[in-house]
Amino acid sequence: MALTPSNMLALGTKAPNFKLSNTVDNTMVSLNEAKGIKGTVIMFICNHCPFVKHVNAELSQLAKDYNSKGIGFIAISSNDVDNYPEDAPDKMRQNAIDNDFKFPYLYDVSQHVAKDYDAACTPDFYVFDKNLHLVYRGQLDDSRPNNGIPVTGADIRAVLEGLLNNTVIPKDQKPSIGCNIKWK
Repeated sequence: MALTPSNMLALGTKAPNFKLSNTVDNTMVSLNEAKGIKGTVIMFICNHCPFVKHVNAELSQLAKDYNSKGIGFIAISSNDVDNYPEDAPDKMRQNAIDNDFKFPYLYDVSQHVAKDYDAACTPDFYVFDKNLHLVYRGQLDDSRPNNGIPVTGADIRAVLEGLLNNTVIPKDQKPSIGCNIKWK
């Protein structure tokens, strides 16, 4: 497992549109259908990465805490499933059920969406405002597998509170660290 940081897409970037298959219910989901009215969190995750496994419970809790406040959540896996079969759509569906994800878990078979977002690792997080302009990209929090720091989602939670309360969102943002996206 290679430790890979986020590429840190430029703040203010407009969210690239997409329409992908939701592995949970086999429907097609677009960004415009899944976005929140006050903000949207897009997460590049996968099933096999220990960094993602480490934060799955917090990802589930974040959506439960903020969906009703107008924040949409979308998870996308772009990994090559031929070489990483644990990340296949049927296993993504089971992972979403096991972790009680209350958001679509989309499969980016072409890997075009990951490239459009300049995603580099799993997990990789992007937060967009109500107009789908990037206000945050980076880490969930300072916790990593085996570093002893509890998973709190503090960095993302602070951004979401800033969006909801119209307060300043910090420009000093730390990149996420995780497994590299498994490119074809």
